[in-house]
Amino acid sequence: MPRKMSADMLAAIQAKALYPIVFVYGTFLTGPVYVWSGYGPTTWNGHVWQGVGSLLGISVIEEGTDVEPRAVTLTLSGFDSNLLNLALGEVRQGLPVGIYFGLRYASSPPAIIVDPLISWAGRMDQPVFNADGTTASISLSCENRLAYMNVAVDRRYTTEDQQRDWPGDAGLSFVYGMQDQQIMWGRTVGQK
Repeated sequence: MPRKMSADMLAAIQAKALYPIVFVYGTFLTGPVYVWSGYGPTTWNGHVWQGVGSLLGISVIEEGTDVEPRAVTLTLSGFDSNLLNLALGEVRQGLPVGIYFGLRYASSPPAIIVDPLISWAGRMDQPVFNADGTTASISLSCENRLAYMNVAVDRRYTTEDQQRDWPGDAGLSFVYGMQDQQIMWGRTVGQK
């Protein structure tokens, strides 16, 4: 899918040496978490992103010409196994996740080239936790927003359901009475 990119990003992609970086944000029960593929904290897009270095793993991000949801798996490894229960209580299905691809300059400290590109966006699905006694890893399956198109809408044409969005509206208050209503259409028998 074509993406708009800044002139600096275009020049960096065409350069002889690339210095890629990845930004990942995930929304958890207590709020958003921002991590990036470098070391130490960095500031971008109004947020402080914590560096996790090689501890962050991302599965292949696929794109195609057909419209279908494509999942991504994020893996964070090498953290203290005592944090496993905390992580277990924080993950909720359906909360937003995003992955940005960016480039940096070769300067020290590395400066981020303006406007990293959104590579993938979706929602959290199922976490898988692995612990060996000293370290732990979390693999978080993330679903594309298209996956939610196949989920049935849990809404009804009832007064109670209408009141959720429009309190006081009586537009659906006659639905129950219409179910058994007999309506004569056209001429009745015996009329000319």
